[in-house]
Amino acid sequence: MSDKFQYVIETEDLGRSFLTYKKSEGLINSIKGFWNRETIEKVALHKTNLKIEPGQIVGLVGANGAGKTTLLKLLSGLISPTTGYAKVLGYEPFQRNPQYLKRISLLLGQKNQLWWDITPLDSYALLAKIYDLDEMKAASRVQDLAKILDCTHVLETQLRRLSLGERMKMEIIGSLLHEPDVLFLDEPTIGLDIVAQETIRHFLSSYVKNKGPTVILTSHYMDDITSLAARLLLISKGSLVYDGTVPGFIAKTELIQTVTYKIKDAPEMKEEVKKSQLNEFLVQLSSMGQIENIKIEETDFEDVIHSFLQKESRLL
Repeated sequence: MSDKFQYVIETEDLGRSFLTYKKSEGLINSIKGFWNRETIEKVALHKTNLKIEPGQIVGLVGANGAGKTTLLKLLSGLISPTTGYAKVLGYEPFQRNPQYLKRISLLLGQKNQLWWDITPLDSYALLAKIYDLDEMKAASRVQDLAKILDCTHVLETQLRRLSLGERMKMEIIGSLLHEPDVLFLDEPTIGLDIVAQETIRHFLSSYVKNKGPTVILTSHYMDDITSLAARLLLISKGSLVYDGTVPGFIAKTELIQTVTYKIKDAPEMKEEVKKSQLNEFLVQLSSMGQIENIKIEETDFEDVIHSFLQKESRLL
């Protein structure tokens, strides 16, 4: 990044609301509604103030519908704000300046940016033209990224024939093809198995260390946030309710893990254990006999957030 910014991302009273129509009950009232509709304003994101420094990885968390994706869409320029403004790399996102779009990337884990019926290589060739990249350098970059992600063998397979994990790797390569300065990642590991999640986490961590982009990452997996982000933003019902370190957030929650285990000659058992006490529990478990099977499941991030918000509301 050649520019020198104190803050790569800066917002002031950034907000977004939209109008919806109230539907009346009954056929006659519904027909009347065509001429006399009652509108309701819904707030997707309340006035938000942020300052994010260059090279930071920021975790953005919240329950479904809390406003996470709305914030990413505002910062990437997909939608316009109804209050306040945002500046990213010195640009106002919604103006959709071509020079701005060449310096950011938005990866939506539940939506494809690559073309479904052609191979990833063909998609990358099209993206290289869209971003006006040198074709040889872009092709070389694809091979380098695919080698790191261990997915070179599927580059010439139609996207729709790939597994979810392989498709996500292809999407990540596509989002990094033009070497963006700012990367918005919305649920990049959603639905993936543990091995695929760990592969993508390790890749993103190494990539950020080497290339230094500024990253905002949303996820429902606590491991994504704790292993990648130093700063955490928590949004609840469209409002920013926590802005601080990841350890600071964890310290205010009671992280619980579910341990399912089977000891020889005994029935399968399931217990909930505080994450801080997990090692002690496993030591005790090993002294009880031969462990035939054990599975440790992390508490759903939705539950962690709910627990945090409940605890905070009691302190008010």
